Amino acid sequence: MRNKSNNPEGRQPPSHRKIRAAVYVRMSTEHQKYSTQNQSDVIIAYAENRDMDIVRTYCDAGKSGLKIEGRDALKQLLSDVQSGDPGFDAILVYDISRWGRFQDADEGAYYEYICRSAGISVHYCAEQFENDGSISATIIKTVKRAMAGEYSRELSTKVFAGQCRLIELGFRQGGPAGFGLRRMLIDEHGKQKTILKRGEHKSLQTDRVVLVPGPEDEIQVVNHIYRLFVEEHKSETEIAIMLNSMGRRTDLGHPWTRSTVHQILTNEKYIGNNIFNRTSFKLKKRRVVNTPKMWIRADGVFEPIVDPPLFHAAQKVIVERSHRLSDEEMLEQLKQLYGKYGYLSGIIINEADNTPQSGAYSHRFGSLLRAYELVGFRPDRDYSYLEINRRLREYYPRIVEQVTSRIVELGASVERDPTTGILTMNSEFSISIVLSRHQLTKAGSSRWNIRFDAGLRPDITVAVRMDQANEEALDYYLLPRLDFCKPTIRLATENGAFLDTYRFENLDYLFYMVERRPLKEVA
Repeated sequence: MRNKSNNPEGRQPPSHRKIRAAVYVRMSTEHQKYSTQNQSDVIIAYAENRDMDIVRTYCDAGKSGLKIEGRDALKQLLSDVQSGDPGFDAILVYDISRWGRFQDADEGAYYEYICRSAGISVHYCAEQFENDGSISATIIKTVKRAMAGEYSRELSTKVFAGQCRLIELGFRQGGPAGFGLRRMLIDEHGKQKTILKRGEHKSLQTDRVVLVPGPEDEIQVVNHIYRLFVEEHKSETEIAIMLNSMGRRTDLGHPWTRSTVHQILTNEKYIGNNIFNRTSFKLKKRRVVNTPKMWIRADGVFEPIVDPPLFHAAQKVIVERSHRLSDEEMLEQLKQLYGKYGYLSGIIINEADNTPQSGAYSHRFGSLLRAYELVGFRPDRDYSYLEINRRLREYYPRIVEQVTSRIVELGASVERDPTTGILTMNSEFSISIVLSRHQLTKAGSSRWNIRFDAGLRPDITVAVRMDQANEEALDYYLLPRLDFCKPTIRLATENGAFLDTYRFENLDYLFYMVERRPLKEVA
């Protein structure tokens, strides 16, 4: 019996309070053992054994653990922890790898440190050690974090090796075929099955894709381009003008430009060569352009549509005219362009014959603006929008291709109107994909304008907000027509609960809406 002298008022001792715990689960596209349900089962059992009460769950589904960017649930968890009153005393995670596969092991440790500093303990429920701050636990965690990061590096290496092997065997690794060529689907025995249309992809893992000659009229146009360039000494711009005057269009249905003609004149796929690894974007790091020594190639694996001697003659012309210019020679050519047009921009430079590309000026002089200053050009307005628009025109087919291919992989159907670009999903609803370029206000704030296809009236507008460089997608807004009647909306970085309800880090929710499932599974 408790001594009353220690409890003068005769109050009963407080009842035992369970430890309040928050759950964090993450699943990318890894093995089924990392499904959010399997993680939750282990975590719930752990909580019951430790007399914990789960009060909140944070879930990052379909998210890579390489970086914290895009992991909204983890960001929200850390924000709640730092708020001072998160409403829980512990965080339960399946294991070290679900916390993250950060390439810098200290990054994962830093996020855990944030939690500990706020008095919130982190428990790794499937690990064989107790995260109690002891020396042994610290050592094991450090090793495990390094192993989690190394797993991603090893997986990246294995995937890359597999891609290289398929390239060497003559199989195409993604991307459109290009003008004059088509993608042929073949089975595991090398037997041709069907020509894949734009947006269509293989459905069987054992199937492969190779390039084959396209329609005869396109093949004739490709060879005509080479002959005009090599034999008649026409520039890419002159060839583009001729093709447009003939009513010809590119494989994307666009008018020809100097860049599209130049791409045909320099791509080895037209002589049957398979090239891979021109650029790298591994482990979510910055995209880099690789030197030819790093390219993976297999020569003569496709049927050529251009005679190799004609192709190599074109390369010789291109190399001879692109010898290394001195700074003075480059600036002189830039000065001539300035005198011709009265102003300068990246697109003007890139579309000019016998002139280095805008990237060469940026690399040589530090930036395009610095090169402009050296030739006396000081723009009174920002002409960079011309270059940005060009990049967006190139990016748009990529995002449409990604969406349509993913939908087909999920067993759904998609039809694209060649005139309007509207996509119809499963013959049920339509979507329009629009790109919204990043802009800065005079005060330096970010803004995005989204224009709706009011005349076409798609059921859902998928607005792709571009990043600050207008090079890659930042996030996505899925905007249903019934909720948005105005022709345009203007977005800031943060837009309040109403608008940001429609914001997503990726298009998984769209794919979830169109995915087809067996009736038994749905039941």
